[in-house]
Amino acid sequence: MTATPILYDPDCGFCRVCVAVVLRWDRESRLRPVPGENLDSWQLVLPDGTALSAGAAFPPLFRLLPGGAPLARLTDRFPGPADRAYRWVADHRSALGRPIPGAVKRWADRVISESAADSR
Repeated sequence: MTATPILYDPDCGFCRVCVAVVLRWDRESRLRPVPGENLDSWQLVLPDGTALSAGAAFPPLFRLLPGGAPLARLTDRFPGPADRAYRWVADHRSALGRPIPGAVKRWADRVISESAADSR
């Protein structure tokens, strides 16, 4: 099975940490991290080529993760609040990323790098 691309902003420390957490959750290596350029939100590229972003990408993402089905159902059932929550976090990602220690960001970079190498 080909890994599903998850596009993220490589210049955003908060974004890298979030992607790394998701990649650690993804024990079956179903996701492939792909750095994107000028992204205003993360994107998940489905096997048919459809790119979903922001809150709309939560349900299919959670379906790929072990134990993620309840979150997939929740974000499917309430897409508006899921998208608003995503947008709030995205709009504040600089402030949310500031207190993240450098060691955590370096950990995230290692996780992303390892996952990208494994999915080749």
